[in-house]
Amino acid sequence: MTFTPGEFRKALGVFPTGVAVVAARAPDGLLQGTTVSSFNSVSLDPPLVLFSLARTVLSFSAWQAANVWGISVLHETQDGLSTRFAQSGGGKWLGFEPIAGVTGVPLIPGALAYFECERYAVHDGGDHLIFVGRVLALGRPSGSSSRPLIFFAGRYHQIDRPRQGASESDEGILHGW
Repeated sequence: MTFTPGEFRKALGVFPTGVAVVAARAPDGLLQGTTVSSFNSVSLDPPLVLFSLARTVLSFSAWQAANVWGISVLHETQDGLSTRFAQSGGGKWLGFEPIAGVTGVPLIPGALAYFECERYAVHDGGDHLIFVGRVLALGRPSGSSSRPLIFFAGRYHQIDRPRQGASESDEGILHGW
């Protein structure tokens, strides 16, 4: 290897990502939640998404046991919630109530979009575990902001505006949707 883990992380930081909170209820009933920027679409048929979780997360064993979870895509003003759920340890849910999705999974109120998932597959990802979920329900709350929270170069950012000349017909062009 001709680069350090720090150099690798810094190079990855130039790829902007959206930010989401993944939440589940542990077998003992306790709420689990963590901020992820590793949320991706996998398949349209069946509808699959993924996120990855570091093996060092304190609640790792609870996530390994989770069979259903909710993914809340944060909008541009929810950076405080992102920071809250990125912190380790308990207390993330103190004074904060999730909403229950149609499948009963915990979701973040006011999020840009929601995905309610059941476990489809789990894969080794080195120092992370990759969770693939089959989407059972989804939603885009009416009146929600259409601008996501973005993480880039180690900081939160906001989308300023669409590229001039971009049209709605460009939607899905990267995946051929």
